[in-house]
Amino acid sequence: MKELSEYRVKMIGRLEQAAQEFYDECKACDPLAKLDGDWTVHQIASHSRDVDKLIYGARVLQTLNEDNPLFNIFDADNWMKMQYNPDEAITEILDEFLKSIKNLCAILRGVQQEAWSRFSRHETLGGELTMQLWVERSLAHIEEHLKTLRSA
Repeated sequence: MKELSEYRVKMIGRLEQAAQEFYDECKACDPLAKLDGDWTVHQIASHSRDVDKLIYGARVLQTLNEDNPLFNIFDADNWMKMQYNPDEAITEILDEFLKSIKNLCAILRGVQQEAWSRFSRHETLGGELTMQLWVERSLAHIEEHLKTLRSA
């Protein structure tokens, strides 16, 4: 159990650090620079903020606060087509993203160890998906886009 607790503490720290690194990398780039296919830095920042807000961060909090919530599929490409605002200031996007991750990390630092094993369900992934899984996926998502930014 000690190893699992240490893993979670390190994961929270890395989540916050990765978010800060993502923020810094985006700020250092031209927002209109194309990366990862046809997406710009601005689009990647907007997407990352929205996925945190609507998917991973939301799923962590719902799993923490509700009994076995059910999550639907999220079509990120369709969301971008319908909701992306190219005129939104990248600074606002990044500030909102970083604030959200820092708030989530503060909450995670205060939860009991049992909370990490709380279950949720997903319409295609099935059941018994733990809160820890959503935190791990959040971190993996940020690191995936951070790697894209760094490879440019």
